[in-house]
Amino acid sequence: MAFERLHLPAYQRLSDYYRIVAICDRDVARANRYREQLGLSESQIYQDWRPMVARDDVDVIDIMVPIELNFAITQAVAHAVSGTGKGIICEKPLGANLREAAAARELPAKFKVPIMIAENRRYSPETNIIRDMVQSGRVGDVVYFTYSRTTDFPSQMMRDDFAAREWRQHPDYPGGAITDSAVHDIAAMRHIFGSIASLHAIGQPQEAPFSPYSAVLVNLTFASGVIGQFSFFCAGSETQRPLSGLRIFGTRGMIYLEHPDCGRIELSYPDGRSETVTYEPGAGFYNELLNFAKSLRGEEPISVPPEMEYGDLKTVMDILHSVSAGAVVKVDTTPHYTPDYGEAVREYLQ
Repeated sequence: MAFERLHLPAYQRLSDYYRIVAICDRDVARANRYREQLGLSESQIYQDWRPMVARDDVDVIDIMVPIELNFAITQAVAHAVSGTGKGIICEKPLGANLREAAAARELPAKFKVPIMIAENRRYSPETNIIRDMVQSGRVGDVVYFTYSRTTDFPSQMMRDDFAAREWRQHPDYPGGAITDSAVHDIAAMRHIFGSIASLHAIGQPQEAPFSPYSAVLVNLTFASGVIGQFSFFCAGSETQRPLSGLRIFGTRGMIYLEHPDCGRIELSYPDGRSETVTYEPGAGFYNELLNFAKSLRGEEPISVPPEMEYGDLKTVMDILHSVSAGAVVKVDTTPHYTPDYGEAVREYLQ
């Protein structure tokens, strides 16, 4: 699904940078469907990735597998293409646990291979626009924020949706839907507000195997002094509109994002003024692939390398630990990793 619905449309838009020359899938019928859809020959379809990554015309390998396989396959591919100049794209999170995530941080240097973690929320225009609004003082100094996220996993399990997969319904990694889905929101918050000093979380236990908690409520303190509250409800829906969304309270106004797919960011001020900034929903998938293509050409750095994504997964694991231990947990104990994001989103703020 990640390939068909997210990555493939972005690759098609980026035809000046990418051309799909091979597909590997253990499901022969699905591989042949891709072959017909993409106009590939039988020699471009594989069930074993090893001969595929050795092709001379392959410059980038995009790995889209269940979460519990992310690290093992990325490590094996990195070893196979070590020193060749070929690049790797790995889906989020970079590992199924902190041990794997810590090892994943070492892969680029160990095997001399560029690796990007496809955390689309760090590349999404709304996240970048809000980040710039906060850093530029668009609503004054940020005092606090509230961020509410809901996803009806039980309902999605019954539809043609991402939740309708056995490995997500019975996950072989801690946190289940929290690790799989809330990691996006954690990435967005850390992208906007920076490193997290500490957090305290409580959870509503449930028996369903897709997540140990139906909801978690997290109080966060950022190194910048900003405080905030994040709630994640994965066993139901928010039926009232507008959604609670992300609300940022500053000394001179507010920023409101109802949902990443809504296409607009609302600003309001104490004197009654308001304004709307629009953006293209879902553009994060395009932006992440564009960034990686440009990084391989030496035009800009990789915005989300394993070092960056490690902190996002660690925050999720710290939330789970805080819930189970009933304690405040320190999160970012090392300097915040901030690559050069360039001027890509400035046009939205004109």
